[in-house]
Amino acid sequence: MSIRDKYVTIDSLNKQVGQCVTIAGWVRHHRSPGKIIFIVLRDGTGLVQAVLEKKDADEGLFAKLKNIGLESALEITGMVREDQRAPGGVELTITDAKIIHSSVDYPITPKHHGIDFLMKHRHLWLRSPKQAAIMKIRDTLVFAIREFFHNRQFVLVDTPIFSPSAGEGASTLFKVDHFGQDVYLAQTGQLYLESAAMALRNVYCFGPTFRAEKSKTRRHLTEFWMVEPELAFADLDDLMRLAEDFICYIVGKVLENNRRELELLDRDIAKLKNIVKPFVRLSYDDVVDILHSDRAKDLLENEANRIREEINNLQNQLKELESQEMQAKKSWQKEKIRARIIEIREKLPELNEQLSNIPKHIELAKNFRWGKDLGGSDETIISKLYDRPVFVTHYPREAKAFYMRQDRARPKVVENFDLLAPEGVGEIIGGSVREEELDRLIERMKEENMPIEPYQWYLDIRRYGSVPHGGFGLGIERTLGWICGLKHIREAIAFPRMMGKVYP
Repeated sequence: MSIRDKYVTIDSLNKQVGQCVTIAGWVRHHRSPGKIIFIVLRDGTGLVQAVLEKKDADEGLFAKLKNIGLESALEITGMVREDQRAPGGVELTITDAKIIHSSVDYPITPKHHGIDFLMKHRHLWLRSPKQAAIMKIRDTLVFAIREFFHNRQFVLVDTPIFSPSAGEGASTLFKVDHFGQDVYLAQTGQLYLESAAMALRNVYCFGPTFRAEKSKTRRHLTEFWMVEPELAFADLDDLMRLAEDFICYIVGKVLENNRRELELLDRDIAKLKNIVKPFVRLSYDDVVDILHSDRAKDLLENEANRIREEINNLQNQLKELESQEMQAKKSWQKEKIRARIIEIREKLPELNEQLSNIPKHIELAKNFRWGKDLGGSDETIISKLYDRPVFVTHYPREAKAFYMRQDRARPKVVENFDLLAPEGVGEIIGGSVREEELDRLIERMKEENMPIEPYQWYLDIRRYGSVPHGGFGLGIERTLGWICGLKHIREAIAFPRMMGKVYP
């Protein structure tokens, strides 16, 4: 019998009621009030409480489990019994146990830890239930993405990570020495996908991308994963219909498969259930009008009032908790109160910063001028006005990439869209029709002072059988952050890479 065949997984224990089974996992919680030991074990599939009473065990077994450390690895044999109060609806009565590895002084204790501490211990923080839940939802999301495109006969094309030239802005490139030649970490697979679409019609790539953008906002990582479909014989409406179907599909799959994980994250599931067609469609011109309107100002002022009320409530809670801490008799009570005090003290500066930024956001919205790209605060305003995703189309040509198709009826704009997720999340998809005419594309590149020679292969797409085509890119971490209701996308990837952070 192999090691894995020996053990029953925790997620299947509800089918083993009344049977004696053996499980293996790590100690999540442990307490020993007198003559009974409670151990909460996790094995990656779930949590179960295992109980040992001193009268039912030999002294050696009771003694070795009484002081077992957090994250120690155990093999436990016991009888499965139904208990609706327990996690998973079952509990294990221990009859025997084996210590696989004894862990001492595990650094992430049940008390509250600051985000900097947790990020430095990311390799261990992943073991916590909420972080594990996020990774499980990510797994569903990635599988659903591949399933969606596979079912629609898109062909996966793996594009290079080393690129000889920029796909987006040259200022956000990471330079790499490739045997004496300067190359760059890929910002996008799009340019290569365009050539693949001329061979295979509907294609997509899915992999890591890199942006050397010097930004520390909640929306930015320097290394992130992106899925990019590209379609031959397609216009802007085709792209938006695909994006709409795509978002509905992947959100639906998460709702179908990860209800338990979403509940663990305290995610408002009703908001995800509301992600249905049709999405809101606005032009860039519409957005400019909204930013200049009382609608935007009223939204931000209401947000300021909400934050003030939350700050006031937290300050009152803090006073009450500080009083309770002084009066608490037992150490576990003090620890619990102290953890909440630390949590509130960390939350208050965040809220105060948000409150202080609102007048700036009101000013930015009021003074927004046609021709600029939308910033994070602008996207936040628009995405908070609607309860489902918002398409914003036809941005000014000067604000967008060289390859986007010029609108023939209105040359000042391009045929593009950004898709903004609701609840203030902002952009999760950017896409466009690509300029299919060789002369127009070369003219645009010259306007941008781009060198023509490195892009000759890309221009060949327009020389030999050019057709209307386009595509979009969806950032996995931003999308997962939205689905999970995360404040920062650093939790949406197992080992985030950000400006100033490459460890662990």
